[in-house]
Amino acid sequence: MVERKALLILHGKQASNDEVRAAVQARRAAGWELAVRVTWEGGDARRLVEEALAAGYRTLIAGGGDGTLRDVAEAVVQAGSDASLALLPLGTANDFARAAGVPLDPQDALALLDVAPRAIDLGEADGHLFLNMATGGFGSKITANTPEDLKKVLGGAAYFLTGLSRFSEVHSAFGRFRGPDFNWEGEFLALGIGNGRQAGGGHPLCPQATVDDGLLDLCIIPAPQDVVGTLATLLSGGILGLESVSVSARLPWVDVEAPEGLDLNLDGEPLESVRLRITARAGALRVHLPAQSPLLLRA
Repeated sequence: MVERKALLILHGKQASNDEVRAAVQARRAAGWELAVRVTWEGGDARRLVEEALAAGYRTLIAGGGDGTLRDVAEAVVQAGSDASLALLPLGTANDFARAAGVPLDPQDALALLDVAPRAIDLGEADGHLFLNMATGGFGSKITANTPEDLKKVLGGAAYFLTGLSRFSEVHSAFGRFRGPDFNWEGEFLALGIGNGRQAGGGHPLCPQATVDDGLLDLCIIPAPQDVVGTLATLLSGGILGLESVSVSARLPWVDVEAPEGLDLNLDGEPLESVRLRITARAGALRVHLPAQSPLLLRA
C-alpha cells in the first residue's frame, strides 16, 4: 500500500489562507497524514526540505509561487533524494502550474497527491536549478522589479503595467548562443530558455516545450527596428505573433555568452553572468501532475 504521508512547505504569506487550511483538512479527512511547515526568510525552504527528508517524508508539497516551487524542487534534487513533489500554486503568475494544468483551487491541487508522480526534467544554469524557465533581456527585469503590492491588486496584469512604465529603459543586449547544430549571435530584446512554456505572468515564450523530453526550448527575440512597438506586443500577450521573427531551437544544452553581461531570471531567482552553459537534467525530479498535462510528452 502506498504511504499517504506528506509535508507541505508553505510560503509565509499564505499562513493565514483559509482556502489552504480547508484544503489541508480535506486531504486529512481523505486519509492523508499531512504536516505543514511555514517559511519565514530566505533559506527556509531548503532547510525545511532537508528536515523533511531526514524525518522520512517521501512526498513534499510546495505551496507558493514559482519561486517557492523552484526553491523546493532545487533542494530536493540537490539533496540527492527521489522524494516526489506536489504543487500548490499560490503565487501571482503561477506560470509553471498554469502551463502544466495544475488546478489553482487548493483542494483540487492537493487532490493530485493521489496521482502517481512522473519523472520530469529540470534546467540547470551555473549550478542553479530551475523548473520553469530562464529568461533574459528586458522582460526579466520587468519580472524582477514588479512591486509586490501591484501584483496583489492586479495579478499578472501588473507585469504589463510595470513594462509600460519602463519603456524609457528599453535596450537590446548582444549575445552569442551555441548548442548542438545551433549557432546564433546578435542583438536581442528577450530570451527564454524553457523547460516550461510561459513566464512573466502568462507570456508563452516557449509554447511547445515539454518537461519529459530531456531538452530545453530556446526562444530568442532579435532586436527589431521598432523596439518599443515589439515590446508592447510581447508584454500584451502577443508573443505567438512574434514566432515568425523569433529564433527557436530545442537543445539538450546551450552555451550563452554576453560580453557586456546578461541578467537572467530563473523562476524568480536573479543570476548575472557573462558566460555560462544551461543544460537540461533529464528526469531529475518526480512531480505529481495531471495525467493529461500539456507539458507531458509521454502519456
